[in-house]
Amino acid sequence: MTCGHCVASVTEELSEVPGVTGVEVELSSGTVTVRSSRPLADDEVAAAVTEAGYAVASGS
Repeated sequence: MTCGHCVASVTEELSEVPGVTGVEVELSSGTVTVRSSRPLADDEVAAAVTEAGYAVASGS
């Protein structure tokens, strides 16, 4: 992610996942924090990020 448009795209796609109550994207580090009202499957989150045009990297 390199700009505000990137942040908006990722935020929009993740916000559409059922149960998501908040999304915070840190542009400088490329990290995303997702708050939800229910447990989210990793594949749900990854699919939304992929739909926005980005890839999920391992947090290790």
